[in-house]
Amino acid sequence: MKNLLVLLALILVTNNLHAQFKKDPIINLQNEDKTLLNWGYYLGVNQYDFQFEYENDIGQDVLVDKTFGFNVGLIGEMRINEFVDVRFEPGLLYSQRILGFPGFTTENEAIREVRSTYIRFPLLLKLSTKRFNNFKPFIIGGGYAAVNLGANEDSLDDNSSGTFRMKKNVYGYELGFGVDFYTEFFKFTPSIRGVFALTNELVADDDPSSPWTGNLNAVRTRGIFINFTFE
Repeated sequence: MKNLLVLLALILVTNNLHAQFKKDPIINLQNEDKTLLNWGYYLGVNQYDFQFEYENDIGQDVLVDKTFGFNVGLIGEMRINEFVDVRFEPGLLYSQRILGFPGFTTENEAIREVRSTYIRFPLLLKLSTKRFNNFKPFIIGGGYAAVNLGANEDSLDDNSSGTFRMKKNVYGYELGFGVDFYTEFFKFTPSIRGVFALTNELVADDDPSSPWTGNLNAVRTRGIFINFTFE
């Protein structure tokens, strides 16, 4: 899926860039940005990481093996003026991270697989430049709330039973940039986003001296994702 999305993006971007540098380019969708409300959807890929805060600096960090996940969602946009839009982008995001804890001799004790399915509710402000022919760069940022369906927050098992627990409700912010490309039939937008959780997502083990969570003060998600938007 990741390779298919990237290939589609490259084809659309290449065709649009070629059209922009013709002597007299055709201006597509001239009224696209004049309506008060706009709708669309997005597909994308992500790579999520963790930021750890430790009780004591003992020189042995938790290792994170990052993999690619996917994200899909809808877009509702309200136009403020020519350069400013407010966007609501609810979506579903799947991510998998494998944690390696130091100090263990067996894989069953050292490795914890963290699979997360987030339902996300970002409210974002999009600041665009003036449109140039059929493309328009922008920056975007704002806050989000998310529900992690794979958090295991209420589980009675903890790491001593092989379960790494996280908090279900997460809050944070995201920042990014991208370019709107106006094709003949729709607006296509690739963008890159950075995601930064403010919530401490760690649910500590029941044992305060746990070899997995005893030295952890906080665990927060950090991630990057690439979205391809169709409006």
